[in-house]
Amino acid sequence: MNDDGRGLEREHRLFRALAGGESTLSSAELLGALKRSGLESKDPRLAGLTGALEAASSPGLSFDTFRRLARPTLSLVERAARGELVVPDFESLRDQMETEVEAVRSDQRGEVATYIPQLARVPPDRWGASLCTVDGQRVDLGDFGDDFCVQSAMKPLNYALALEEMGETRVHGHVGREPSGQGFSEITLNHAGRPHNPMINAGAIMVCSLIRGDRPLADRFDHVLAYWRKACGQEVGFDNSVFLSERETADRNFALGYFMQEHRAFPEGTDLLETLEFYFMCCSIATTTRDMSLLAATFASGGLHPLTGEVLFSPHTVRDVLSMMSSCGMYDFSGEFAFTVGLPAKSGVSGVVMTVVPNVLGMVTWSPRLDAYGNSTRGLELCRRLVETYNFHVYDNLGVTDKVDPRSEPHARRVVDVSALLWAAAAGDVPALRRLAARHGALAAADYDGRTALHLAAAEGHPLAVEFLIERGVPLFPKDRWGGTPLDDARRHGHADIVRRLEDASDEIVDATSSGALT
Repeated sequence: MNDDGRGLEREHRLFRALAGGESTLSSAELLGALKRSGLESKDPRLAGLTGALEAASSPGLSFDTFRRLARPTLSLVERAARGELVVPDFESLRDQMETEVEAVRSDQRGEVATYIPQLARVPPDRWGASLCTVDGQRVDLGDFGDDFCVQSAMKPLNYALALEEMGETRVHGHVGREPSGQGFSEITLNHAGRPHNPMINAGAIMVCSLIRGDRPLADRFDHVLAYWRKACGQEVGFDNSVFLSERETADRNFALGYFMQEHRAFPEGTDLLETLEFYFMCCSIATTTRDMSLLAATFASGGLHPLTGEVLFSPHTVRDVLSMMSSCGMYDFSGEFAFTVGLPAKSGVSGVVMTVVPNVLGMVTWSPRLDAYGNSTRGLELCRRLVETYNFHVYDNLGVTDKVDPRSEPHARRVVDVSALLWAAAAGDVPALRRLAARHGALAAADYDGRTALHLAAAEGHPLAVEFLIERGVPLFPKDRWGGTPLDDARRHGHADIVRRLEDASDEIVDATSSGALT
């Protein structure tokens, strides 16, 4: 079959799957299927298809019409229909997000930042949250469309731009890579006379001096703003009142600048006042959680924009940015956040928190109530709650958690888990059985033929594995599809020691039951 023939058959299979065997496909059903998968009708990758579907005069699509409309985006539609996007059961993730965001809404801890007058005027109980996966699946909740200033959450993007333009060696010749152990605006430098890292104020000011330092200020800011708009959309703007307010109250940042200039930390020829102006302008960029979640998802995907497919940053740059966010992104709370949440994140005193789950998704929250460290109390609480449910913590992949993995479809997860369990039992691999027990606890699961881990361990003659399973309380006499029990398997294969252990375990149960120890 030639390529055209294979393509036609592929389109036929997709049409039949979506239409449920009918001769026509409901436009509403197709749009609904895409929505359930987490893809939006306004997604630029689907704009031609969804626009035509919404404008169609007939509610049903023939195969030829479907083929014509879907062909430009067939791969994406196919992946969505087959549950092959990064989060297959996206409805469950959306429902969990809705539940947690609503639960966190009642959290009244924290106060709005007051040292910048314009920020002090923001209503304290605004609360928005947005999530975008690396495949462009999206959730927007609460005040997700309200503008806020990014403040320190601009630091990861600026650091990425400096790395892309100047290279790691030159950038880190002017700024360190270690947590400072002090406040984000502390007047201090490292042992080399440089700011400790790019995520504190001194380091971010230094990074600003490295971004196109030979260009006029307006060109430099246009360059940064252009990247924000590539990542987040054309609605990204600039809050001039916050800029003026911040500049008028920036004594500490001016002090940091002059302190670094005294230590000759800046690149030669740096205009300090212009650099500080540039820094204040970058802090005053305005966006929404919905738009900024696209930047977070771009970092999650290694620099590839989830909707446009444009490469905004190299994977090496993103690796460095996420490393800095992991160790230094949450002010003086960074170590605690790394321990409890275990994800790269960056906060800002406007109340924004940008969190990245590498290779999965980006999340942005906004709530102006801040804790003593300058982090949004609601943003932190939502992060904690999601990591309690999902295996997003960087070290959850060690296999010692019973959290949900949203990257795999529930039925597929069970198949993989049962397969791993039976292979471990057949091999007598007790450490693997212990890991599976810690992660899932379902040691009595059976395959299609009703064969359990105890069946396999008994048949293959692994007494230690049999003993472990007995100690964990698995049923001793489950029957497979042929009526056979683990004891039958042990007898058939001549494993006398396992036969005795199973018989002893059975007697122990009988004795315990008759004595009243078991009810």
